[in-house]
Amino acid sequence: MTSDPQPTPAEQDPATPASPADPGKTADPGESAARPKAAAPARAAKPDDAVQATDAAQATDAAQADVATSADAAKAAAPAKAAASAKSAAPAKAAAPAKAAARVKSVDAADQAADQTDPVYKDRGYRSHGAIAGGVLLLAIGAWLGIDALIRGEGRTPWVALAGLFFAVPLVIAYTLRPAVYANEDRLRIRNPFRTITLPWGAISGLRSGYSNEVFTQDGTKFQLWAIPVSLRGRKKAARRHAQQVAADDPAASRVRPGAPGATHPHTRDAGDQSMDDLREIAERRENAEAAQGEPVVRWAYEILAPSVAGAVLLAVLLAVG
Repeated sequence: MTSDPQPTPAEQDPATPASPADPGKTADPGESAARPKAAAPARAAKPDDAVQATDAAQATDAAQADVATSADAAKAAAPAKAAASAKSAAPAKAAAPAKAAARVKSVDAADQAADQTDPVYKDRGYRSHGAIAGGVLLLAIGAWLGIDALIRGEGRTPWVALAGLFFAVPLVIAYTLRPAVYANEDRLRIRNPFRTITLPWGAISGLRSGYSNEVFTQDGTKFQLWAIPVSLRGRKKAARRHAQQVAADDPAASRVRPGAPGATHPHTRDAGDQSMDDLREIAERRENAEAAQGEPVVRWAYEILAPSVAGAVLLAVLLAVG
């Protein structure tokens, strides 16, 4: 007995394919429909990823191109910057010598102004050491006698001693301690017993050494230099010393008078004559200087005259009343 063959699932439903893995199992139509739907977004996402990757690559290329462009621009601008800096440095280099020259000129002008206004050295002082020693001795003796009379004197003796001190002490100071001569680059200042004379070098016509040392102004006025006395004995000693010094080297030179043009040996002048030589040298060098011009100024020494006159009047009254 023969049986009829059973139809296959394909034959029963032609629209439903048979599974290759399991031929005997029929495929679920709903599952088959879901698989194509899930795969569709995946297949659709693949083009978007490719587009994004392409955009990123293009952005990277654009950034690299921008970097290259900026580098090229920097390279191209470097020579221009160097040229600009060189141009700006050129005026500075050209102005440097001018600034240095201006600085040197200002320094020279300041030095010239200092030379014209400020003395090169402080005042040179000339004084008589013998007069100072004698004055100190006289003051000591006067103080001893006057103080003794004031303490031990009787009657009018203390008053007479006081009047005598007022009269004598200023005179001793005036003639021994006060006289001095000061000289700098601008003027000569003479401090005599009762006057102080200030003479700019331009107002001096000459200095003379005879039996006394004197200075003459342009109008012929004469002032004596009490602080630089003349010593005839000192001149003789200087002449003998000169002869002794040069005789060993040149006997003929011993007949040359000290101070004459042929007397070139050092240390042949008296101290007073040497001081006058120094003053003449300054006067010749500074007579035309602008800062050494002016008029002579004379001031009386009232600090000496007033007490001396008061003492003389008091002494005269005491002696007259007797």
